[in-house]
Amino acid sequence: MKPTSGPFTFLLGLAGLGLITTVVVAASQGTPQKTAAVKPSTTKPVASQGGPVRMRVSTPPLPTVGFAPVRPMDIVRATYDFAAQHPEVLKYVPCYCGCGEQGHKANESCFVAKRDAKGNVLEWDEHGFGCTICVDVARESMQLYNSGADTVAIRAAIERRWAPGNAAGRTPTPAPPAKK
Repeated sequence: MKPTSGPFTFLLGLAGLGLITTVVVAASQGTPQKTAAVKPSTTKPVASQGGPVRMRVSTPPLPTVGFAPVRPMDIVRATYDFAAQHPEVLKYVPCYCGCGEQGHKANESCFVAKRDAKGNVLEWDEHGFGCTICVDVARESMQLYNSGADTVAIRAAIERRWAPGNAAGRTPTPAPPAKK
C-alpha cells in the first residue's frame, strides 16, 4: 500500500518544487557561452624599473612536457611569464645550473628560446620546466624586481646567493648597464 498523504507526500512535493525552481532559475540565466583560450594581450602596459612603461609582449602557450615540473605549475608559469616580460632583467642575471653548455647566455635563456624583433616570444625553451636552479633564480629575481630592486641590485643579490659552490655552472652573462 502506497502512502497518499502525510509526511512522505509533503517531502515528495517539496523535493519536486525544489527541482522545478532550479530548472526555472537555470533557464532564466541562459546557457553559459564557451570562450576560446586567449593569448596574453599585447596592449596591457608593463611597468619597467627605471624606464618607460612598455607594452606587454605576446607569448605562445606554454608547451606540454612529458614530466612533472620541478616546482608547482603556478610558480613555473610565473617564472616563464617574468622571463618573457622582463628580458631587461633576466638577460643580465646568470644561471648556475651548467646550462651554459647548452648555449644559454643568461637566466632568460632557460625559458625563452626565440623572440621576434619586437620582443614577442616566438618559442619557449623547455629547460626551465625541469631545472630547480633555473626556476629558483628567476623566481628570486622576480621577487626582488617586484620589491623595487633594479637590475644591478638583482644581479648582485643572485650572485651572492648562487655563486658560492656553483661558479663552475655559471652562464657567460654580461653585466647590466651601469646606473645613471
